[in-house]
Amino acid sequence: MTANVEHVCADEKSISLLLQNVPSEEELCRMCNIFSALQSETRLKILFLLSWGDLCVKELEQALSISQPAISHSLRTLRQLDLVRVKKEGRFAVYHIADEHVHTFVEMCRKHVSECE
Repeated sequence: MTANVEHVCADEKSISLLLQNVPSEEELCRMCNIFSALQSETRLKILFLLSWGDLCVKELEQALSISQPAISHSLRTLRQLDLVRVKKEGRFAVYHIADEHVHTFVEMCRKHVSECE
């Protein structure tokens, strides 16, 4: 970082180039929905638990000491946003993190918070 350097405002062409990197309205809306959903401690805890491995509702219920309906509601929200996915294993519905992006996002957020303390 350079000290004592005065900021120079960007011109219209530079601003236009910057705006090309802003997500579309649809993408921004989907991102807002994700951030909104992550305001729930329960949903964040579920994501952290699933980042360590696949779990069924009963296992999440035991780990979090939260009712099955509350777990199911949170999982439904996370599934609708494609943050978690479910697969059938025998008579169990087993949940897992949707993809590496979600896993990385959760870990990066955790690192950011721990480094800001």
